[in-house]
Amino acid sequence: MKKFILAVLLLSTTSVFAQDLENKMGETYLPQAGDWAIGIDATPFLSYFGNFIGGSDGNAVPTWNYLTTNQTITGKYFVADDMAYRASLRIGFASNSGSEMVFNRGTNPADIQYPSSEPAMVENTWKSGMTNIGLAGGLEMRRGFGRLQGFYGGELGIAFSSSGNKFTYGNAYNSNATFNVSADPADDMDVDGDGSADNVGVDPFGNSGRLTESKSGTAFGVGLRGFIGAEYFVLPRLAVGGEFGWGLMFMANGTSSSTVETEGFDSGGNEVQGTFTTEAKNGSGFAIDTDAMNSLFGPAGSLRVTLHF
Repeated sequence: MKKFILAVLLLSTTSVFAQDLENKMGETYLPQAGDWAIGIDATPFLSYFGNFIGGSDGNAVPTWNYLTTNQTITGKYFVADDMAYRASLRIGFASNSGSEMVFNRGTNPADIQYPSSEPAMVENTWKSGMTNIGLAGGLEMRRGFGRLQGFYGGELGIAFSSSGNKFTYGNAYNSNATFNVSADPADDMDVDGDGSADNVGVDPFGNSGRLTESKSGTAFGVGLRGFIGAEYFVLPRLAVGGEFGWGLMFMANGTSSSTVETEGFDSGGNEVQGTFTTEAKNGSGFAIDTDAMNSLFGPAGSLRVTLHF
């Protein structure tokens, strides 16, 4: 009799546990082998619902944000119910160009008679480029009870970034012309729209010059990270959770350079005209720390929403 009662209790507990992992429509809460998942930042959604309940005015509609600060797309593939491959990806290339028309400063303004003649114009141009690449991969193991699941594992990541600008000018330097052409605000170009010239440089003699090319130098990083976290499945295949991480990171910055086209005079009064390229020192760094200091992967304990499908 005791064995019978024990068996009934065991079956009842198993039934309740099974029902707890399925909704009334038979949909399972937990991910299974073969499922995919993506992660997004949970903070905008939690703030929205918190403000909604509190009746805050001007409550902003939540946005779909990247999970990591380096804007990588983060996902998983479950090879078993309790094990998944993790991956993060960002591959970005950008190129921009523009031009503006400026006065031909080799023209005598007295020869311009409005409206019978118009000022002669020449073209300045600029081109910019940017590269951002971030890749990470790892293994996640899982364990838990019911909808509360813990996970742990490790991952390896690499990152590259670089940028540069090139400028050309319609007004060539000319110190002997009747109308001298030298570095002048008329040849400045506001590339990034912040209201200031982006092509102002200085030569080794301290003369103002026009920037013809700049390069940021390639930045490279590699990191190895261990992580541990937990999540709770509030809906079938939808979990809210977070993680902490610890690991090592190595970063290196390549030599940056700028090329300035200039015309002026040195301290002895001698005319200086030419193109000068200056380089900034490169550098590197190494760290073993938590995510807050080792930011190659980005989460740093942030809350997240993970969607499984």
